[in-house]
Amino acid sequence: MKIKTIKVWSADLGNTKPYTIAFKTVDEVLNAFVEITLDSGLTGIGAGNPSEYVTGESFEQCIEALQEKNIQFLIGRDIRQLSQLTFEVWQQLPKNPAARAALDIALYDAFTKYLDVPLVKFLGQKIKSLPTSNTIGIKNVTETLKEAREYGERGFRILKVKLGKDLEEDIERMVKLRETFGKKFVIRIDANQGYTVAQTIEFYNRTKALDIELIEQPLKARAIEETRQLPDEIRRIIAADESLLSPNHALELVKPPLATGIFNIKLMKCGGVSQALKIADVAQHAGVELFWGCNDESIVSITAALHTAFACAQTKYIDLDGSLDLAKDEVTGGFILKDGVMYCSDKPGLGVDRI
Repeated sequence: MKIKTIKVWSADLGNTKPYTIAFKTVDEVLNAFVEITLDSGLTGIGAGNPSEYVTGESFEQCIEALQEKNIQFLIGRDIRQLSQLTFEVWQQLPKNPAARAALDIALYDAFTKYLDVPLVKFLGQKIKSLPTSNTIGIKNVTETLKEAREYGERGFRILKVKLGKDLEEDIERMVKLRETFGKKFVIRIDANQGYTVAQTIEFYNRTKALDIELIEQPLKARAIEETRQLPDEIRRIIAADESLLSPNHALELVKPPLATGIFNIKLMKCGGVSQALKIADVAQHAGVELFWGCNDESIVSITAALHTAFACAQTKYIDLDGSLDLAKDEVTGGFILKDGVMYCSDKPGLGVDRI
């Protein structure tokens, strides 16, 4: 059951709803795709979408890493040596997590198709379904309320609101959301490293009555010690995002006192399913909850993240909306979404098909 060929290509999947976060505006969605074909004819597909601001990997670097000279070592290898193959991918491309993720996901997809089981079943399914949040970028109050209403009409009941540019406006947006919609929505916020310690404490104290579920990455990625200095009740609901790129970062975050009570795992940050599972193991031993996030990604990698998330007992939250506003995709199938709740399909592998 050997790898016969590997095809690599890129595509701009487009974005029907460009949005702004603390450090950029997103209006195009470039993804790298990998398709592995086995000598039996079975195929596995993976996808990668780097975030240069977070990991230092540009899209051009991602594509360069996936050139034939760098991935030729996989040709002729037995897919049944999955763990060894993903280990070697990690070794070969240490600075390219999105490229690694594309290869890693494709390997898992091919292997679990060979086994004729869904990826989540192979990994050990712990969770059947969870509601995903849907993300509102940095907007004024009026636009925030308009988008929240649209998501509510589509069946979503969890909002993740991007903040981090103006504390007063951030708080006003939270207040107006609760005034307008009451308890209709669970609200999470993502400050994208936009706050200081003082601003984080002020935001928490002034919005405590609004029942904000979690606060994602309020401080700079490297400000781990400053994060440890926050009050326990705040650290408990903080999700580490940009400060969590690898299992090594996870180990640093769980040193006492625990820096954050939640880990945000993204396959594009850590390099795919294999590395995500290592981070999840650290979280389980430290009693840290898991929150699975994404970039603007193809159904391929969103589905891989969902299967991995549902195989981890510590998973409590998902924010896997990255493919919902794409103008197009390279595949069909994948995850199942009903009224804002996500499920894995029963199809082998990821359950996606090339268009």
